[in-house]
Amino acid sequence: MRVTIIAVGKWKKSPEYDLFTTYQKRCGWQITLCEVMEKKPLSGDQLKDKEADLITAQIPTGATVIAMDERGKNLTSPQLAQKIGTWQSNGVSSLAFIIGGADGLSQSLRQRADFLLSLGALTWPHMLVRPLLAEQLYRCEKILTGHPYHKI
Repeated sequence: MRVTIIAVGKWKKSPEYDLFTTYQKRCGWQITLCEVMEKKPLSGDQLKDKEADLITAQIPTGATVIAMDERGKNLTSPQLAQKIGTWQSNGVSSLAFIIGGADGLSQSLRQRADFLLSLGALTWPHMLVRPLLAEQLYRCEKILTGHPYHKI
């Protein structure tokens, strides 16, 4: 499984970055991080629309698109693993997870997504979503391979 995480904003070395790379390296799936950023001083819907264009340009051809959105489906780790396993069984070999900027995702990008996924009702800083997502992908891969990392 190839996984692309497309995220708004560029980060520098930080504890969050280190945590992300830790799970990225551990995961048996190829996880690629693609960062996009609008440099023009836009705000509101204009900014979200421009970010949507930048994100859309990075989505790999044929990838199933999962948008990280607080209004999305709140799944347990085993449920997410099952969803990914079903996609794999149906021939999906590429997933693209998209993480919006501080203002979230545009409506057009949420509609473009094949699935909306929430990390819960809490609001998370968009830079912290990256390592949280990487850990969940690692966990899902371990659940699907029967590894004891995930304890029920």
